[in-house]
Amino acid sequence: MEILPLKDIFWTSMLLVCCVSCAKISEIGSAVGDPGMRRDGLRVGFEAWNFCNQVGKEAPSMGSPRAADCFDLSKKTLYHRVSDADNKLGTGKQLPGLSKKALHNADLYAAEKEKYLGSLCEVKDTSKPWQFWMIMLKNGNYDTNSGLCPKNGKKVAPFNSRKFPCPGNDCMNQPLLYHERTNLSGDGSTMRGGFHGSYELDPLRSGGVNNGISYYEVVWEKNVGSGSWVFSHKLKTSKLYPWLMLYLRADATKGFSGGYHYDTRGMLKTLPESPNFKVRLTLDVKQGGGPKSQFYLIDIGSCWKNDGNPCNGDTHTDITRYSEMIINPATQAWCSPETLVNCPPFHITPNNKKIYRNDTNNFPYGAYHYYCAPGNAKHLEAPYSICDPYSNPQAQELVQLLPHPIWAEYGYPTKPGDGWIGDSRTWELDVGGLSSRLYFYQDPGTTSAKRIWTSIDVGAEIFVSNKDEVAEWTISDFDVIITSSSI
Repeated sequence: MEILPLKDIFWTSMLLVCCVSCAKISEIGSAVGDPGMRRDGLRVGFEAWNFCNQVGKEAPSMGSPRAADCFDLSKKTLYHRVSDADNKLGTGKQLPGLSKKALHNADLYAAEKEKYLGSLCEVKDTSKPWQFWMIMLKNGNYDTNSGLCPKNGKKVAPFNSRKFPCPGNDCMNQPLLYHERTNLSGDGSTMRGGFHGSYELDPLRSGGVNNGISYYEVVWEKNVGSGSWVFSHKLKTSKLYPWLMLYLRADATKGFSGGYHYDTRGMLKTLPESPNFKVRLTLDVKQGGGPKSQFYLIDIGSCWKNDGNPCNGDTHTDITRYSEMIINPATQAWCSPETLVNCPPFHITPNNKKIYRNDTNNFPYGAYHYYCAPGNAKHLEAPYSICDPYSNPQAQELVQLLPHPIWAEYGYPTKPGDGWIGDSRTWELDVGGLSSRLYFYQDPGTTSAKRIWTSIDVGAEIFVSNKDEVAEWTISDFDVIITSSSI
């Protein structure tokens, strides 16, 4: 009788637990405070980051790069909960509950300001309060001589490198932020508001995306009493800022959201756990951001340690985990029989068959853009690629997927072009089922981590290009559905 290796026994038992394909799935309810984005009283927040998910220093006259637009609608009047003065708060200015050490520290102040804005926006319509949808903007420039970004969560000295873009001085700066507070149309039928700005710190010239500088914009609009909010996004890179990211996120209402190591605020009043959740949303991509745009139909993030324990804020041992479905058809699979280093060690099919990456006849190489392992993992299976150690406050692990027939059972794109320009559609994705079967590293002999996801987002990461690129898209009907299954 063949005796299975310990690791195979472990994964076989896990697959029995996660056998979604042989179960009947039923919906329990929404995990978000605003199911389907249909609530007239909108709650939306804004956050901006530098390369390693920190602030560094604030942009002149902009305050801390956190803002919110939250209001209630009653008798054709919008009652705003966040003032312009609240949104302009920055280091050196007191706010309720601010710790002494955060007063003059831009990184800590932003975290405290997010909690304060969350308290203004919070909705207590159930036993689980919630705060806002989050718009996240991030600058990919990294000045390696600055010493600002830790390496796998550990502080390192400045060093010289040409690997990262950093044209000019202060390339990691925060953006200009302009706010168009949501208002009601004259006939009382529609509501509209937005945020926009640029990373170039000269006064923002007219012309928006056509003026030769970086630009971002998110505009939200809804008919009163019906339909979903429609969030319209634009993102433009420039010579000085060639790597930019813009996402609409449903984050945890408390605790560590994906990529962060401090208490956050958001829309996920119930944290979804694999395999028992789905995501619904309508996506319309109008411009893709060029061939190097990693446009994520869905990106899920969480945090657990290599021994399976939940993260506790210790950046030396916490690991950010991401799974991302890239729908830009220009994005090719880096995983191949010749480049096993870019593949996860194995793939698990919907019927729970494990296929190792060296099985060239059966492994679905085209389903994976890139896999990389956390930089502090001690028992990696060669060959392996280590994730960028600087772009998160702690080490990270990435599983980047591409449209492929193997994902059909989960409702994901099955071929290049699905969901791309000219193919607007409403998706219902079995994100829980798929994420329960993805490979994530864990130390041998440790108890399997609970795959509880603290961030779910959609948007564009326009990678470094030699010319300006523009992405434009809309999102509506966003919902996260908790499900249950019975054999």
